[in-house]
Amino acid sequence: MRKPTIEVIPGRWAIAGADAILPDRIFSNAWIEIESGRIRSISSIPKRPPKSISVIDGTGKLVAPGFVVIHVHGGAGADFMDGSVQSVVQASHAHLLHGTTSIFPTTTTGRAEAIHAMLDAVLAVKREHEPTENLNPLPHIEGVHLYGPYFAVEKSGCHSKAGCRTPILDEYQSYFKTGLIRVATCAAELKGCLDFYRYAKRRRCLVTCGHSNASWTEMQAAHKAGMTHVDHFWCAMSNVASVRSRFGTPMQGSMLEFVLGHDSMSTEVIADGCHLAPELLQFAWQMKGPHRLCLVTDSNRAMDMPPGKYLFGHPEECVWIDSDGQVGRGADGGLASAIQGMDHCVRFMAKHTQVPLPDIIRMASLTPAERTGIDQEVGSLEAGKRADLLLLNKKLQIDKIFLGQRARRV
Repeated sequence: MRKPTIEVIPGRWAIAGADAILPDRIFSNAWIEIESGRIRSISSIPKRPPKSISVIDGTGKLVAPGFVVIHVHGGAGADFMDGSVQSVVQASHAHLLHGTTSIFPTTTTGRAEAIHAMLDAVLAVKREHEPTENLNPLPHIEGVHLYGPYFAVEKSGCHSKAGCRTPILDEYQSYFKTGLIRVATCAAELKGCLDFYRYAKRRRCLVTCGHSNASWTEMQAAHKAGMTHVDHFWCAMSNVASVRSRFGTPMQGSMLEFVLGHDSMSTEVIADGCHLAPELLQFAWQMKGPHRLCLVTDSNRAMDMPPGKYLFGHPEECVWIDSDGQVGRGADGGLASAIQGMDHCVRFMAKHTQVPLPDIIRMASLTPAERTGIDQEVGSLEAGKRADLLLLNKKLQIDKIFLGQRARRV
């Protein structure tokens, strides 16, 4: 597939004639005016467009907000946990080409030193790669998702079991001191999890439970402590049968029932077509709605790479996954991390479910922006927001990517 072009246009300009995908509807034949990297207005095409404005013809196209990805491990041969500036740049740029304009690099399990190296590399990219209009831009790095290492060993999935551990204040406090952590995950049955949740909540993070075999009761306590989100629904999470393996009878509720039973809980789905069948994607949308369901990629370094064996996480962990070009699988043949970009997830949802397109785009943009507290800046086509825009064809393939602020040089 042809790579989309990435443009940073200074001054005042507009896209004319495209259908604008708003959070709740599609605005046909729109005039989207941008000035100084911000959306100025969305309206019908004026009878007399100002001659001083540079106009891009969007006839027959769709315009969507740039995607916001809150759960992503790597791409194009690089893993964020490599702990190098080059890997952060390489993976981030790869996701930009798939329409991700706001990204939250995500940790795995592993040694504290490896996690700190990842945080240092992300911070260096944010600080040292000054915005520029030169080639090879990056998406906006909005923060880091502290995903590993606080997982239940039996639900670790493709992550290193040796790297799983209970949260200790001194360790996670050192991660938060970087100022980068915006999403924070911990299994709800681990000793010390409630203190972790309270700590992360005080720092205004999206506080999540993932890779967990938690019961309803444990989820209830976690929710009271500030946990409001569950990572990749149905994947590496508890169900009634798995909770029974811990507690016996009478059977108890699990993460699944708790999320579906509480309107305040949000979650996310990997819509790559390999992790979840279309009926589960449809069901998640029906149960949680577009305001409480996010699309995530959960993709690893095998994205945009040929089939083969790839390291997952920090190389010293020696965790290998197999990519068949469609999905990653662990050594036991079970599903591992995904290898698709967000544009693929959006197209799969549109083709294989009955979810309306505005809801699909919302779940890939505004909803994750709302959950992470950046929705005043990005996530939807609204006046005053950063002009991170995608110009799509009718097949939902990306033709052009516009960044509302000057790009980052690599």
